[in-house]
Amino acid sequence: MNINKNDVFTVRIEDMGSEGEGIGKSEGFTWFIKDAIIGDVVEAKAMKLKKNYGYARLLQVLEPSIHRIEPKCEFHRQCGGCQIQALDYSQQLLFKQNKVSNNLKRIGGFENPNVLPVIGMENPFYYRNKAQFPIRQDKDGSIITGFYAGRSHTVIANTKCYLGIDANETILKKIIRIMEENHISAYNEETGTGLVRHVLIRAGFTTGEIMVCLILNGDKFPCEDKLVENLREVEGMTSISINVNKKNTNVILGDKVRTLWGQDYITDYIGAIKYQISPLSFYQVNPIQTKKLYETALDYAGLSGNETVWDLYCGIGTISLFLAQRAKKVMGVEIVPQAIEDAKNNARINGITNAEFYVGKAEEVLPRKYKEDGEYAEVIVVDPPRKGCDETLLDTIVQMGPKRVVYVSCDSATLARDLRYLCDRGYETVKVQPVDMFGQTVGVESVVLLSRTEGTPRADYN
Repeated sequence: MNINKNDVFTVRIEDMGSEGEGIGKSEGFTWFIKDAIIGDVVEAKAMKLKKNYGYARLLQVLEPSIHRIEPKCEFHRQCGGCQIQALDYSQQLLFKQNKVSNNLKRIGGFENPNVLPVIGMENPFYYRNKAQFPIRQDKDGSIITGFYAGRSHTVIANTKCYLGIDANETILKKIIRIMEENHISAYNEETGTGLVRHVLIRAGFTTGEIMVCLILNGDKFPCEDKLVENLREVEGMTSISINVNKKNTNVILGDKVRTLWGQDYITDYIGAIKYQISPLSFYQVNPIQTKKLYETALDYAGLSGNETVWDLYCGIGTISLFLAQRAKKVMGVEIVPQAIEDAKNNARINGITNAEFYVGKAEEVLPRKYKEDGEYAEVIVVDPPRKGCDETLLDTIVQMGPKRVVYVSCDSATLARDLRYLCDRGYETVKVQPVDMFGQTVGVESVVLLSRTEGTPRADYN
């Protein structure tokens, strides 16, 4: 290979990696090139070289791929939010289907996984009901907000994100103007000084309700009345609050919330189920696709009304309450106490009485309930964080031997690992349904139906 660091070369992009980077080969050497897409011929600059592969920076597209489109956002290359906005949406869906399938093959060892075409969006923009904007000062001292550049905490100044709601821009401009007029400081990560750290905006897509929460490195915003007066002008404004986070941490939200005006929460619906959402609540960011995701999970659960269902990593009970519509009893487990309080409240406001919720680690609660109390389930639903399920939990699922396991995953790599564990111990993967929750990004959710293989005995229980 005759290319050295900083050399400029030409290569055709033949594939795309799991993070959306273009992959091309030159003289048997593999190049990974961010912002290049499959089918492009590009000019690139060699940045980092390994033995058999290297990383290069895209300089220009010499021959655009037939799948390349003009991105909506001028900041799509700098911003870390959208990795594949230059890729035609139909190809984005194919990319995500292949990503799930390849991980199941490579990591899980499944030869021909039944990965169905991705359930896509009617409009892959303006779908996020939540956004957290860092507030900073630029080198000239001006207040800016936007999103972080890829793999950094450098803020790209931009109040118009095409993934969020239109009202975001109006709200951010109002807050920045108030800060500038009243000389209110922005947070400085390096020194830990400055007041306003982030602005959290949430919206109810069904109800039209909007929440704004300022995250402060202090207890009080200097002109709260003026803030409320200005934000109340925004149509749908329902809740305005302050969150206090004085810690030197990358965690955005602190524990303390003080409502300045309106309700402590906003409401929204997924299907027929109503949810109350506070600044601290976990709630899926794409409600339109979430409905499709949960309907798929409900369908895969195959409920007739006589089943006991465990919903592990249940959050505020979003999936649990969907399942409760058709199950005899649903038991949800979540480690975050506030989330369980939200789940119980959401069950109450929907008149759902056949759902119970437990605080604790799923890998501790389920084994205890099974071994000590003899609890059983015909169906188990898991929706773990990105790291997947704890092996202790998977082992308990195997021992309980439910007829069906529905696995909802946001990371197809850990999904593949966990499916392998279950399929080596009496289960088979029936089908995998990816759902596009995050258009323009490489993220993809999946719902998997696992069935206990015929003849596999279930551990005895009382």
